[in-house]
Amino acid sequence: MKTIVGAPKELFLGDARVALTPDSALHLQKLGFECLVEIGAGQKSGFSDEAYRSAGVTVVDSAAELYDQAHVVVKVRPPEPSEMERLRPGQTLISFFYPTQNKELLEQAKHTGANVIAMDMVPRISRAQKMDALSSMANIAGYRAVIEAGNNFGRFFTGQVTAAGKVPPAKVLVIGAGVAGLAAIGTATSLGAITYAFDVRPEVAEQIESMGAEFVFLDFKDQVADGAATGGYAAPSSPEFREKQLRKFRELAPEIDIVITTALIPGRDAPKLWLADMVAMMKPGSVIIDLAAERGGNCDLTVAEQRVVSDNGVVVVGYTDFPSRMAAQASTLYSTNIRHMMADLTPAKDGKIVHNMEDDVIRGATIAFEGGITFPPPLPKIQAIATQKPKEREKEPTPEEKRAVEAATFKAQTRSQSILLLVATVLLLIVGSQAPASFMNHFVVFVLACFVGFQVIWNVSHSLHTPLMAVTNAVSGIVILGALLQIGSGSWLVVVLAALSVLVATINIVGGFMVTRRMLAMFQKS
Repeated sequence: MKTIVGAPKELFLGDARVALTPDSALHLQKLGFECLVEIGAGQKSGFSDEAYRSAGVTVVDSAAELYDQAHVVVKVRPPEPSEMERLRPGQTLISFFYPTQNKELLEQAKHTGANVIAMDMVPRISRAQKMDALSSMANIAGYRAVIEAGNNFGRFFTGQVTAAGKVPPAKVLVIGAGVAGLAAIGTATSLGAITYAFDVRPEVAEQIESMGAEFVFLDFKDQVADGAATGGYAAPSSPEFREKQLRKFRELAPEIDIVITTALIPGRDAPKLWLADMVAMMKPGSVIIDLAAERGGNCDLTVAEQRVVSDNGVVVVGYTDFPSRMAAQASTLYSTNIRHMMADLTPAKDGKIVHNMEDDVIRGATIAFEGGITFPPPLPKIQAIATQKPKEREKEPTPEEKRAVEAATFKAQTRSQSILLLVATVLLLIVGSQAPASFMNHFVVFVLACFVGFQVIWNVSHSLHTPLMAVTNAVSGIVILGALLQIGSGSWLVVVLAALSVLVATINIVGGFMVTRRMLAMFQKS
């Protein structure tokens, strides 16, 4: 019997996403799974029931029927209590869950006996990037935030000079340079805005500047200690750092047209970074997009799910459904994350789930297993190794010790070279005393030829594809010269060998230049 994967319709009001698309269903079927979807589940995302049927997915009439048949239930939003009641022992639920904020829901999962995998708990390690649904959704949210800002902003993003007058470029400030922040920076910059970005982690400055934005740096000596944290997230800042941060924002507020805030710390309410007095300093018509609205917002005036206008005409947008506003794209990315998770749960690719709790990714994302709560997970093995105390660096030698080592090395090299020269001299004396005079004449010519040839070859300019090819051509040139001198010697055997030498060496030289010509052509415009 095959394992059945089912995707019900999302109950959360206004969420248009779906956890299973026709394309991801095709991939799951290749892994050996059967797929179910509730009728109308993908309609808001642009995936019709007929498209699912064409992909081999069974469309059922109700959520109750889907929960009864499916062995694995995949969702986007955290399950409602009524959906948790439908789960049975041994059944697997895969969705966003946020266990820190939903402890009652976690207890309910324990009592059902179902296995729950939270996509928001996937550890941020290299191997798990393909399953990082938080980053997938944050990427869309950052892009959509800039689009929403443009919709509420009364001017162009880019500066223009027209016959009707000059339009200055918009100035955008992005607070937080995580996945959503970087997506917002890239979008704002591509639209022509002057973009500034701030993050408590100064190490992201290079990423920000590489995208064409200006990093707002605070001259604070403990910024690294306060801002850096494990898992790719920022940590809470010290009171002193926070005061300097707010002071900097107050300096920027009168000049900024659009503020996009993305600052969130897992398991905590969103920190207040853009206060009411900063909003009052902004120009009328300015826009604030708060991506942290679902956790209380980074702005004092943010109201979740609403667009409000301050007394001085600043628009504050607190929507929490930015990914859902691009439902087709969000569903495609999220279903791909789900599909990769299912692939890790199916090592044999035979449609049979193996819940390996020794695997860092599966163990980290599993928050309830076989009737027990497994949240919080232990540190991943890779991270545990990384957090071990590093080995102490070897003590560097002092200048006196370096000089002593260099002197000893020089003496050893001089001794070995002297012995080698002495041995060579003795051998030459022995040969000279025993060999005839004609041999010595040839031997002297041979030694001089070696010396001159070495100097000629190694002084060749490396204008060919590689230095090795240049040296090879130089050797071939000497071979040709020697062969030409021997061609007229009279012996037919010597003439044949010399002619072959000229032919082979010529092939080597011509081939070297042809390869170089082809390599240079790769870098030339047609």
